[in-house]
Amino acid sequence: MPKDRNLPFDPIERAFESWKGRWGESTSMLAITSVMRAQQLLLARVDAIVKPYELTFARYEALVLLTFSRAGSLPLSKVGQRLQVHPTSVTNIVDRLEKSGLVVRRPNPDDGRGTLAEITAKGREVVEDATRDLMAAEFGMGALSSEQHRELFAVLRDLRVAAGDFEV
Repeated sequence: MPKDRNLPFDPIERAFESWKGRWGESTSMLAITSVMRAQQLLLARVDAIVKPYELTFARYEALVLLTFSRAGSLPLSKVGQRLQVHPTSVTNIVDRLEKSGLVVRRPNPDDGRGTLAEITAKGREVVEDATRDLMAAEFGMGALSSEQHRELFAVLRDLRVAAGDFEV
């Protein structure tokens, strides 16, 4: 947001005060509004960092996932599971990465109907460069300390556990 648009007050806190006056106190409203605004800010920041590589953060995450696999490839279904996105989103992500020459699709030898996404040498180079830039920018989280990063992870993990994202 441009400097001349900065508000002299916290609009989320102001909305919380108005909310209390109309519907009663809801700290969950305060929290969700803050999380959603933080998500907007962080996604804009990380997308700007990876944009020179013709990536979005979602495509970057897929490349990282492929670099973590032993063979450099995974079935599209596994990509979706691990990134926790809909199969249509996986198809879109892999389509864009393939058009950029960062991944190739291969038939899955273990599943005649399945397809693997495999990272290319160019994809490995791009993910290394983008990772270097993201780490230098602390993934847009530089305003928080390492301790705050861990606290935030723990708090948000509780939400993920309650939603059934994974077994504990």
